[in-house]
Amino acid sequence: MDPPLGLPPLYADPSEAPSAELIALGRRLFFDRRLSRAGTMSCGMCHIPEQGFTSNELRTPVGTGGASLRRNAPSLFNVAYRKSLFHDGREPFLETQPVNVFLEPREFALPSAGAVVERVRSLPEYAGAFERIFGGPATLDRIGAALAAYERTLLSAGSPFDRWYYGGEEDALDEAAKRGFALFTGRAGCARCHLVGPKWALFSDGGFHNTGAGYREAPPEKVRVQLAPGVFTEMERKVVESVGEPAEPDLGRHEVTRDPADLRRFATPSLRNVALTAPYMHDGSLSTLEEVVRFYDRGGGDDPAKDPLLRPLGLSEREIADLVAFLRSLTGDDVDALIGEARSSPPDG
Repeated sequence: MDPPLGLPPLYADPSEAPSAELIALGRRLFFDRRLSRAGTMSCGMCHIPEQGFTSNELRTPVGTGGASLRRNAPSLFNVAYRKSLFHDGREPFLETQPVNVFLEPREFALPSAGAVVERVRSLPEYAGAFERIFGGPATLDRIGAALAAYERTLLSAGSPFDRWYYGGEEDALDEAAKRGFALFTGRAGCARCHLVGPKWALFSDGGFHNTGAGYREAPPEKVRVQLAPGVFTEMERKVVESVGEPAEPDLGRHEVTRDPADLRRFATPSLRNVALTAPYMHDGSLSTLEEVVRFYDRGGGDDPAKDPLLRPLGLSEREIADLVAFLRSLTGDDVDALIGEARSSPPDG
């Protein structure tokens, strides 16, 4: 199967592509809440198809028992191309990534890898599929392979930008977006990390950078607390911390490598479908694309360890609007189809 316009081939040999039955099994597992300890969480509850395979309503998703997760849920669009997973890159393979989620106390909260397998084997409707596809019962590796097979189908491109830049359709992109692209690849310097190639673009260098997002030299006296989706209030920090644990400092990639150079570095996300995947940054601290552009126009955050590439840009209001117009042009023409496929037969878990 050829990838959408603007993306590279995913499989060197078409025979490497997973079977339709394996993909369907992975999709069922992805949406099945019964795989979590309390029967309340599924992959699809943080990576919501209608919300860009992320969660638009919360800066960071809510996990088991109402606990807030530490970081914003990354979008799964085009996750097949990522060389490392999670904001800190701690997991290199889609097949093994689910184990982190299954065992995380604030997510699926299962006590062991064996409990994951036992949970899947306890659901009789899965037994036949595992036998047909793998010739045996569910194992941790087989569960991971099925989930990865489904996630690798979430390829999205063919955007107005792709039709203009790679397809030669001059009218596919309006003038504001064209000016924004010139800024993106030129004076604004965005393409140094969000790469655009001559034949395709993932809009990510696959690396890790400290942009200063979320950095504070000292914690603020008041914090913004979300009471419900879209409902916020300001509260004294000491009051918030009196009813819960103080927030841990997020050291990003450094927590994986222990390399001081990786302090507060986070993975460069792809910008494909970025108009659909708010809020932005690893901590969900920016709500709109305009806020993101203005953040970079200021030269990023105030972190003394931030990437030296970041500097104030001095953009005009029109240039900010042009960059936003370009970012909005990266929405793929296949998004509705991917949402429809995701919702075609989820289990009633």
